Amino acid sequence: MRMDAMFNRRLVWTPLLLGALLLSACAPAASDSTADQGSAEQSASGEAPASTAPDTAEESDAPAPSTAGAYEDYEDGVIEQTEGAKVLFFHAPWCPQCRKLDDQLRAEGAPDGLTVFKVDYDSRSDLRQKYGVTLQTTVVFVDDEGELLSSTVLYDDPSIESLVAAAP
Repeated sequence: MRMDAMFNRRLVWTPLLLGALLLSACAPAASDSTADQGSAEQSASGEAPASTAPDTAEESDAPAPSTAGAYEDYEDGVIEQTEGAKVLFFHAPWCPQCRKLDDQLRAEGAPDGLTVFKVDYDSRSDLRQKYGVTLQTTVVFVDDEGELLSSTVLYDDPSIESLVAAAP
């Protein structure tokens, strides 16, 4: 009889533990502190830090042409071939928070001057390891050579506004 009681206890606890593990995969985690500090400074003042570029007499009064943003699936070599600001969005189709940001990017498009590359969280473990990504909804800003500039997790607020605020 004692073996039956132990078996029944396992039957009760096993599904509960598996459910908890599955739910924890979508839980938010701490993000890169440098990205958080930059976005906190921007959030506190309500505006982006001022540019430190020197004024020159050759500048015209005409507004600078803005380049449209792009939202594309990640492919090897695309970082080096793309000009301008770039961010990798680690997306999992089973993650509801990832789907929110994905839907918004598809509906509204990426912000001007920013190319967002959608990286499959499940299949690109090489990129997750390279950039230290442990949670889906992580965004990693990279330079022209693909080197990490900053990263943050957008789980709590998966929006374009949060994506822009996380930029270095």
